[in-house]
Amino acid sequence: MKKKFLLFGLLISFCQLNACDICGCGVNNFYIGILPRFNHKFLGLRYHFNSFNTRLTNDPSQYSKDFYQAIELWGGWNVGKKFQFLAFVPVNHNYQNSDDGIAKLTGLGDATVLANYKLIDESSVGSQGSLFSQQLWVGGGVKLNTGKFDIENGAADIAAAANRQLGSGSIDLLLNAIYNVQIDKFGISTTASYKINSANKYQYRFGDKLSASSFVYYPISVPNVLISPNLGILYEKTQPSELQNSKIDLTAGTILEGSVGLEISFNKTTFGFSAQLPLAQNFAENQTHSRVKGMAHMSFAF
Repeated sequence: MKKKFLLFGLLISFCQLNACDICGCGVNNFYIGILPRFNHKFLGLRYHFNSFNTRLTNDPSQYSKDFYQAIELWGGWNVGKKFQFLAFVPVNHNYQNSDDGIAKLTGLGDATVLANYKLIDESSVGSQGSLFSQQLWVGGGVKLNTGKFDIENGAADIAAAANRQLGSGSIDLLLNAIYNVQIDKFGISTTASYKINSANKYQYRFGDKLSASSFVYYPISVPNVLISPNLGILYEKTQPSELQNSKIDLTAGTILEGSVGLEISFNKTTFGFSAQLPLAQNFAENQTHSRVKGMAHMSFAF
């Protein structure tokens, strides 16, 4: 059971559909979230959303209010005691209300496949009878170019056009490391991740992204139900995007967020939700502001 508890602390923060008119936070991102409780395999659906507000300092008449949603099929498979495979297939709905009018776009996003290897898995009982355990997972994967990326030649604002797309148009590399520590029921999960992006056929390349997070959780058992509240802090740093190897202004940024969530499991079914609020951020020289993010999921283990 202790191995199952550790899974509730897993939270990697790569926001799946963060987008804005200039900052470059759109399809460049990827989000795993809290994994459901499972021994061998799981399959489920997730819904998540995010919003950005942008207003240019040198021309306040230029603005954008963006709301991005996704319904995502996700699944996982533990192979033996050392390997874990995860897959994500989103359908995106993008909505932008700007000085240019209202734009909507719905369709298949970029699918992602990950593989993790358990490098450390240790547990012991202390002199006071307390249980101590730790796990270290290392791995990576690829984000495929299944989402549509189509920009008209000579687009006036290439960054804004790129962030309105359903996909990045590129095949990208993901690297991650996850370290879990549990003392009795109290647990801490710390994650570091890096996304390496490639250029698409338009020679547009979203900036690489570094992400780190740390979460605390405490599973509470009631008859036939396991409730696991969690609190966390997340940090992201995005490099500038590039067009034909030239950096694009106002497409880099950093953000620090706080998160609160809850997982509820009974039998082989898990429900969960979380909300993230920005604590500090700097996108597009503070012309773009991330708002609240939210996610809810349902999954079945088998």
